[in-house]
Parts: sequence; C-alpha cells; structure tokens
Amino acid sequence: MEDILKSFSLEGKVALVTGATYGIGFEIAAAYSKAGAKVAVNGHNKERLEKAVEEYHKLGIEVKAYLCDVTNEFDVAEMVEEIGKDLGTVDILVNNAGMIKRIPMCEMSATEFREVIDVDLTAPFIVSKAVLPGMIEKGHGKIINICSMMSELGRETVSAYASAKGGLKMLTRNIAAEFGGYNIQCNGIGPGYIATPQTAPLREPGPDGSMHPFDRFIRSRTPANRWGTTEDLTGPAIFLASDASDFVNGQVLYVDGGILGYIGRQEN
Repeated sequence: MEDILKSFSLEGKVALVTGATYGIGFEIAAAYSKAGAKVAVNGHNKERLEKAVEEYHKLGIEVKAYLCDVTNEFDVAEMVEEIGKDLGTVDILVNNAGMIKRIPMCEMSATEFREVIDVDLTAPFIVSKAVLPGMIEKGHGKIINICSMMSELGRETVSAYASAKGGLKMLTRNIAAEFGGYNIQCNGIGPGYIATPQTAPLREPGPDGSMHPFDRFIRSRTPANRWGTTEDLTGPAIFLASDASDFVNGQVLYVDGGILGYIGRQEN
C-alpha cells in the first residue's frame, strides 16, 4: 500500500501552473505544493500575482511567482529559463490560463474571437513547446491541459471558447502522439461547471432572491445536483501529474459531476 501511495507523490518535482492567481489554477498549484512539488505560478497582472502570492503564504504554501504573458513566445521562453535557474527543469506543466467571452457569434468581432483562441489554445502550444526540450532531456514529463465540457459540446454565445477548447483537446492528443516515446504524458482535465469568480455571474440570484435560470439549468442537468468546487479538481490533477498515470496519455478526464453522461430528468 505504501508503494502505491508513493506513486501519487510529487516530491522533488518542479511544477509550473499558468494562470494560477485564483480559481482552478490557484487550487491546483496549492495541491501540488502539498504533494511535495516545487511550484512556479504564473500570472499576467502584476498586482493580482502579488496578491495571489500573499494568499499562498497565508496558507503556508511556498511558491515562486513569474509575471509573463503566456501568449508571447519570447516572454514564455525567458520565464521557463528563469524557472530552470530558480527551481530546476519543469517536470509538470499545467496549461490553465484561459478566458471566455460570452458574445453571440454574429455580434462577435474577429478580433475578439482571435483573442480567446490566442489565450485558450495558442498559449498552451507556446508554453508546452517551451518546456518539452527539458522534459525530453530528463526522460520524463507531464503536461496537463485544462480543457472543458466545451471540448465536447456547443452552447450559444461561446463559439470562440468552444472552438479553442475543442482545439485544445486535439492539441493534447497530438502532444501525446508526438512525445509519448520520450516518456512524456499529455492529458487534459475537463472541468464541469465550477464555482469560481469567472462563473459567479451565472450563479447570482435575482433581486427577489430567486435562483438564476442558468444555475437552475445546470443543477438540473448534473446528477450530483451541484456546481463543482476547485477542490474537486485537485485529486485528478495530482493523479495526472504523478507516476501513477505513466501509462495514461492523450486522454481528457472530465470532472463534471456526471453531466456529460446524463440526458437529464423528464419534467413532470
């Protein structure tokens, strides 16, 4: 049993989590630190990054912070080089940084569409490309892309986001295919609807205290009958970053409370 549990340890590993100033990225970075990893966290807003570091320290968690725009190839290369000097070669990368614009397709400009694609799809390509040479040299590595249920489903007003997340699913599979022979595993985590600041507007009650229609809709379509929490993602994130998942490659693990496997209940 001890050997089995040891395979889930991240002791001595170096992890980089992008977009780790709040929400999912923050929770995963904190969990990795508790599992024994040396953790580098990234953000693109200086004030927010500094505030996040304070929050980590309040929890007794040591992280090394790096200010970087992950859509900029040259900035990313510099960040990865700095991490190498400060902490060591990156063993684990979590491509978490992301954005969403909820705009009907015919009202969305091509510039807005490209902005979402750049952050949600191009950035994971850029950061993965930057860490892969070090992983190849070490002979192992883990890349975890934060995908989405929108990697599988469409929904009104999120054409850019769904396009990016669908592309990220395929980037995950292609990294697995191209680098699996180097003992590098690339997998995705597909969160369901998670209670974060990003989804807060979808859970706001009406002026009369009534449930937001979208909140009611999601609960009715989820067998767990609730929104997920960021903590719900930490177990899967540790598994995919650990030696326990060494023969898991090119997969997306959906952490959605069962929503993708459920047709919904019949209205009375």
